Amino acid sequence: MKRKTGQDPSITANWRPATLAVRGGTARSEFGETSEALFLTSGYCYDRAEDAAARFAGDQQGMTYSRLQNPTVEMLEKRIALLEGAEACRATATGMAAMTAALLCQLSAGDHVVAGKALFGSCRWLTDTLLPKFGIETTTVDARDLSAWEAAIRPNTKVFFFETPANPTMDVVDLAAVCGLAKAHDIVSVVDNAFATPALQRPMDFGADVVAYSATKMMDGQGRVLAGAICGTEDFIVNTLLPFHRNTGPTLSAFNAWVVLKGLETLDLRIRRQSENAILVANFLESRVARVVYPGIPSHPQHDLAMRQMAMAGPIFSLYVGGGRAEAHGLLNGLGLIDISNNIGDSRSLMTHPASTTHFGMAEEARLEVGITEDMLRINVGLEDPEDLIADLDQALSSIGR
Repeated sequence: MKRKTGQDPSITANWRPATLAVRGGTARSEFGETSEALFLTSGYCYDRAEDAAARFAGDQQGMTYSRLQNPTVEMLEKRIALLEGAEACRATATGMAAMTAALLCQLSAGDHVVAGKALFGSCRWLTDTLLPKFGIETTTVDARDLSAWEAAIRPNTKVFFFETPANPTMDVVDLAAVCGLAKAHDIVSVVDNAFATPALQRPMDFGADVVAYSATKMMDGQGRVLAGAICGTEDFIVNTLLPFHRNTGPTLSAFNAWVVLKGLETLDLRIRRQSENAILVANFLESRVARVVYPGIPSHPQHDLAMRQMAMAGPIFSLYVGGGRAEAHGLLNGLGLIDISNNIGDSRSLMTHPASTTHFGMAEEARLEVGITEDMLRINVGLEDPEDLIADLDQALSSIGR
């Protein structure tokens, strides 16, 4: 591959996803390094004062300051955009920085947002607490119900915001239907695709306008760094998002960008193996707990829709143990191999109790409304041998009499 091959759209347009994940966006320096270079610099120098002026004016290509551009971060942005099938991408310091920026960059006092009820806890805080502080009205709906979306539309509705599959309820939203409704009313659809990643689901293929990520999850996938990303049209990224990003500074570090670039090289392999493991673990748990909620198995009420939208169902699902918090915590405390951790998308298997961790900040009434009860647990199935995971769950369940 030549120095700039990975950034040549006439070439990368012919590459398949697995190739894009390894080589897309790569730009080699004059040294010809095989691995992407890590540029740890805050600023850049110019040969002439006129060059500096031209770059700041936008008349000359080149870097000005690492809050705005960095060669390593730019490679990651180009790679994610290629994987997503988006015109452009902007990386952020965390997934929540991406969600916040994707909303605030396009909203003003007096605007209205319709959001799915079953969002990640911090995303519900954005819609329920932060946006109203700035005079932005919000309405939450059951994202599975298209009529609820339509009924919530007002003349000042600017954004639809939802996640599919949802964290941790695993609700599946009909992307084509909801995004199509948004387009019909000139509303921008913003989709949190962190659970699936573009390896399993590309919301833009179903009409989404903006796709936001916690790249901390499957994209890094090994529990090392925090990162986020926002994908959209060139016009949205440059003219709507960039001014907000430039002046508020939710900037991704070059080192974290480099780590995520390395994670993307194995994304396709990891997410497929973990999805296969998850099906085996979910099938085992179905006979041992009150309920398993995983789009990858036929018992999920939206299994068929999930399989139309996703290549596979991913490594994450939830289960209801029965018996309240005591039994849920008892199961967690009985684990010997699987870690108790609130992260997801890791190559290691992790479990958490959402009501007391990831969604603790939600009002109890709001948690119960979407199905986050005291006996719910969420599991991220990793790359371990599935038989070892099943054995660990078996003994932990036996320890609480199940």
